[in-house]
Amino acid sequence: MSLSLVPDRLYAAYWNITPAMLQSWGIRLLLCDLDYTLAPRSMARPDQKVLDWVQAMQQHGIEVMILSNNRSSARVEMFCKNMGITYVGHAGKPAKRGYREAMAKAGVTNRETAMLGDKLLTDVLGAKRSNILALMVEPLGGPVGTWNHILHMLQAPFKAMTKENYI
Repeated sequence: MSLSLVPDRLYAAYWNITPAMLQSWGIRLLLCDLDYTLAPRSMARPDQKVLDWVQAMQQHGIEVMILSNNRSSARVEMFCKNMGITYVGHAGKPAKRGYREAMAKAGVTNRETAMLGDKLLTDVLGAKRSNILALMVEPLGGPVGTWNHILHMLQAPFKAMTKENYI
């Protein structure tokens, strides 16, 4: 188990991650955070870009599933319904429980799973604790609010240590 806060790979946005990349790494399940990873929090429904991206993943045999800490399942449920995918809500990231539940649902191992998110203390740390590939993106719509600005500023040194940085 790793307690590292350094992502395995860093990208500008989710759309920079392709099915071919994931296939080359043996990934069959891509867990995704929702808010600021696939859409700004203000976006109630997925746009065409995210719908096309998810569909491309599915066409290449990669299951996409949302792993969310959202307090209300209504937003996550609506977003997932529109994308035709499933989710694990109240995941408790960075705890391992949500990651294990998602992998069990998909019938895959940790070596076949990657986590895509925008926060080190939840998405990346949880992925590292679960021994899965930790992919990080810059927040869509930028950090909103004072706390998120501070959090993203504190993340900068760890992101700078990422060996595979595609920003």
